[in-house]
Amino acid sequence: MTQEVTLAFTGASGAGYGWRLLENLLAQQVKVHLLISSAARVVFATEYDLKLPGGPEACRDFILEKTGARKELLAVYGKDDWFSPCASGSAAPKQMVICPCSTGTAAAIAHGMSDNLIERAADVVLKERGQLLIVPRETPLSTIHLENLLALSKAGAVVMPAAPGFYHQPQSVDDLIDFMVARILDHLGLKQQLVSRWGYGEKQ
Repeated sequence: MTQEVTLAFTGASGAGYGWRLLENLLAQQVKVHLLISSAARVVFATEYDLKLPGGPEACRDFILEKTGARKELLAVYGKDDWFSPCASGSAAPKQMVICPCSTGTAAAIAHGMSDNLIERAADVVLKERGQLLIVPRETPLSTIHLENLLALSKAGAVVMPAAPGFYHQPQSVDDLIDFMVARILDHLGLKQQLVSRWGYGEKQ
């Protein structure tokens, strides 16, 4: 059975993390249900010089052309597409990653808000006792931010701040991005050959 993952891009800095993760998921033949906020599109254009089309179908075609992935591996939904599989516990993938995750999105999920499909999808994964990975990118973190992230952790989410390590001796920004993506892939139970594991001389 094909593994399915819901992936959400929100308006936090760190578009490169999300794009690299998307590339790796598609390369491993994982079916991706992609959700993109309006703020995320601004961040992608600003940080990554990548202008994601606003319409779901146009965005899907754009990404497929960029990645060369098979069309059946990618579905893109609008923020109000309440009939998408992600919106219901009877159909949603059991794994979801929000990368990068804005503190606003984290707050909404922590307090059970479901004003858009990203928030609803995350709520569904938590209530169905699935696997929700949150990759926040903010600094410094206020007490409010920390309390919201703690609430998510208590609810069962895995909080993975975009804070790459340096023991793999990164030589570029891409190396730092790969560190985080490798850890996310580990948690999703997927193979990764991006970064050498601790204690090993070669990439595993």
